[in-house]
Amino acid sequence: MAFYVFGYGSLMWRPGFPHEWAALGTVHGLHRRLCVYSFVHRGTRERPGLVMGLDAGGECAGMVFKVAKTAAEDVLAYLREREQVTMVYKEQTLPVRLSGGETVRALTYVVDTAHEQYAGRLSEDETVAHVRGAVGRSGRNEDYVIATADHLVEAGVADPALTRLAMRLR
Repeated sequence: MAFYVFGYGSLMWRPGFPHEWAALGTVHGLHRRLCVYSFVHRGTRERPGLVMGLDAGGECAGMVFKVAKTAAEDVLAYLREREQVTMVYKEQTLPVRLSGGETVRALTYVVDTAHEQYAGRLSEDETVAHVRGAVGRSGRNEDYVIATADHLVEAGVADPALTRLAMRLR
């Protein structure tokens, strides 16, 4: 049986795992938001950055990756090590509609709104203040936001709020 992964932040442009193919897909009932204080990858506990989370409402376009059955166990271990450092995400298998119309069930990381790192809805100014200057073990927070926004534009996905934020951070 195939194993699918849905990426909506850095997984879109830096999946870091072998996959057979990648395609645009959409999750319904959740939307992309910079709503997770990053204590590890893009900030520190003393100077948290912000990373993407899937939060309630709307829809989110991202990338679906098909993983070979033979690689599924290794990919899952890799994803848990990468995404679950502080357990801020809930692992869920959700229906994702591919751009061609087919629906697959994909492993998806949804923000845990009860977790201490859940930032909720911040204003654009608050978001810029958290992102600007934050650095974690995966690099500068600005680079993460800009790369995600740029990848969405390249993929033909409109995310006006993220595009505007990236422009402010350049």
